[in-house]
Parts: sequence; C-alpha cells; structure tokens
Amino acid sequence: LCSFKNSVLSHVRKGCKTHGRTYAIMYDLSGLQSGKMSCVKKDMTMLMENAIFEDAMYLHHEGKPVVSVWGVGFGNTRAYGLSECKELIEWLKTTGFTVMVGTPSYWRDGGKDATTNVDELHEILEMADVVSPWSVGRYTSQQMATKHAANVWQSDRRWCMKRGLDFLPVVFPGFSWHNMHSDKPLGSIPRNGGRFMWSQIVGARKAGCDMIYVAMFDEVDEGTAIFKVTNDPPTANGGEFLSYNGLPSDYYLKLTGIAGMVARREIAVGGMTLKDAMDIYSKANPSAFSDDEGDRMCGACM
Repeated sequence: LCSFKNSVLSHVRKGCKTHGRTYAIMYDLSGLQSGKMSCVKKDMTMLMENAIFEDAMYLHHEGKPVVSVWGVGFGNTRAYGLSECKELIEWLKTTGFTVMVGTPSYWRDGGKDATTNVDELHEILEMADVVSPWSVGRYTSQQMATKHAANVWQSDRRWCMKRGLDFLPVVFPGFSWHNMHSDKPLGSIPRNGGRFMWSQIVGARKAGCDMIYVAMFDEVDEGTAIFKVTNDPPTANGGEFLSYNGLPSDYYLKLTGIAGMVARREIAVGGMTLKDAMDIYSKANPSAFSDDEGDRMCGACM
C-alpha cells in the first residue's frame, strides 16, 4: 500500500510540474488504530527526507508548506483519540508546517456528527491554521445548502476569525453510493445540473468565505467526483450508474474554476445564476470552451 501511495504521489508531482498545478499532502485518519499516530510522523519524516515539501509546486500558505490532518473530532467511535490528534498537530506545527484540520460539520457546538468534548476539540483547532468542516451529506437540496451556509458556516467563520484561523468550507456536487449500499437509492442527493453545487458556492461567498474545498476530484464510489466521466457508462451486467446527464464531461471542472473566481471575488454572486457565472467563466477562459474536450475518463458515478 505504501508503495502504491508513493507511486501516486510521484505521478502527482510530475503532473503538477508539467501543467503548472500545486498539490499538498492530506492524512485521512479514518481507520487508524489507537497508538498508531506515530505512523503518520514516520511517513512525514520520510517525505521530508525526500525533499517533497521543498518542491516548487508544493502548496504553501502563509509562507509554510501545507499538511492536512483529516478526521479530528468526529463523534462516531474511532480508535484514536483527541489527545493523539493534539500530539500530531503540535509536532507538525513545531516542525514548520501550516496545518489544515478536517473536522465534522458541527465541530463548533458538538453533537450530531461531532464529539461532545468540544473544549478539548477547540483547544486542538486553535493550535492549527485552517479549519475545514466536512459537509457531504449534511444537506440534500439547494434550499438546505443555503440555510446551512447562513446558519452554520457564517458562525463557524466568525469563530475562526476571532482566533486568527482560516475557514475552509467543503462543497460537493451531489452524492450517491447505491453500488456500495444496494439499499440506498441511486442519486440520493441530486446534482441538478450543477445547481446544487452552485448554491453552496454562493452560500459560502455570502457567508464571507474566501476559500473553498471541493469534494472530491475522483471519488466515484460516493458519486461526488468532478473529473471527466462518460455519459454512456457500460451497463451490460445490469449495473446502474449516474452520469452527468448530457453535460460536457468537464462541466464540474469548469464549475470548480468558477468557485475559484467566486472565492477570489472576481465574480459577484448577488442575483447571479449558474448560467451567468458560466458565461463569465467562458469569457475569462476561452480555451476551456473549445470544441476539443480532450480524452474522456472511462467511468461513471455511483
């Protein structure tokens, strides 16, 4: 597994250098056993020895390389505890990294998807630099997304601002894991032609956010992928898959580009429709709207 991950990282580095992109390391702690946080430190040490963080394309924030630790403060049963998370983040900070922490949606008040031990969780978050709450599945419609941004993200951001932290909300295009859980419906959170994701982008901007995390690039198993997929997936064995419903295969990549423009305040979202935003994006990036879409990915959303 380690060899595979290192191979993926090698390809990412090469691709970023070739195409002028940045990348960063995220450690998803899900599934980590108690007492195994040292494995993360060991891996980080190996990456430092290989000068990964000195790479010209590696993402920096506030002058330091970014490392993300995801899965801190969730209320479900996890083998590792908050004290272990605290020790890891302390080590990353003293080693010289900007630390982004992936948290549950309701980290600020506790309960629901978050631990009720909010005092200890908040102490850990105040040590970090960026707080990024996971919102996939926490709302299922444009209306609910708008309400979540106003009632949750806005207060989250204020909490972070008071403590000198950056706030990074997560937006997602839709959701489906029918092929992982056959009792779940196909397309349980509809994309609605990009309007669901657009409502979150608008909500984040209205909440005052100036950075956005889009989940996820290639996670087809939960139907959140934004990379190119075919609108005609193979279903000879009776399988059911989502597609982009006739939209261009790179539509959600373009919508992610729009999210960047919104976060940088290059697009004012007040009263603007998704079509309006796409028109502005096409004028700013004419090469992205050529007739040649390039190679399509052979896959589909679950």
